[in-house]
Amino acid sequence: MKECFERGPFSPEFHAAAELIGKRWNGAILWALFHGLNRFGELNSAIPGLSARVLSERLKELEDAGVVEREVTPDTPVRITYRLTPKGDALRAVFKQLNVWSMAWPSTHDPVA
Repeated sequence: MKECFERGPFSPEFHAAAELIGKRWNGAILWALFHGLNRFGELNSAIPGLSARVLSERLKELEDAGVVEREVTPDTPVRITYRLTPKGDALRAVFKQLNVWSMAWPSTHDPVA
């Protein structure tokens, strides 16, 4: 574990990763994707307080970061699904540990407020 701290108190890579997964709604979106939700409407319904506009923006940001990929199936109507890339799926262990921590140290505030 020591090697994680050898670079000193600031790591640009860690900062970028923390900003990406810590951006409002990104954690909830990724958590929903880890649970197998992959359609826009499913994601939007599963996350209380998340507007369709913000969901669309966040999915695009996660796609640009290489964490999520968007697949368009030319059916009638067009079917769009989202899935984690290998880079995104690699976050699964991080989120599992964060979930364990969150259960051991419950928050006293409403994260959706």
